[in-house]
Amino acid sequence: MASVDRCDKTLPLNEMMFHVRKSKALRDRWNTDLAGLCREFGVSDEEYRALADKDVRALHELGVHQYYVPQMLRLFYGASANSNAHPALEAYKRAYPDESARALELAARLERESAVAEGPDSLGDRSAGGLGGTREASPHVSLWRK
Repeated sequence: MASVDRCDKTLPLNEMMFHVRKSKALRDRWNTDLAGLCREFGVSDEEYRALADKDVRALHELGVHQYYVPQMLRLFYGASANSNAHPALEAYKRAYPDESARALELAARLERESAVAEGPDSLGDRSAGGLGGTREASPHVSLWRK
């Protein structure tokens, strides 16, 4: 995965992103003239290919700052309607399939453990009584007392 330690501060793509973030005119050109924009900042062919392909791993390996990669993807895909199926997240899943699989497995396990700890009626209690309902004792409290 990316690391700030692996960031190449001299990489033209990093400099370009610094300016693109601050300029609406440059952001507008991102989707209409990306190749021209990259030429103006001296972006190499290899950097341009990784950017145009939305290749997260290649961008990281080239030394693009880890903070800029998600910003680049938002410029391509937009920042709204984020979900686990958003194209930006899918780009990370393609770049890091093993890490993504482990993260999804961990999330599923934590969700199952949380559901077991709360008990089968925990959602019913919350929805029936609301926040001000007359629920007796939290199932979490009884776990600590055992």
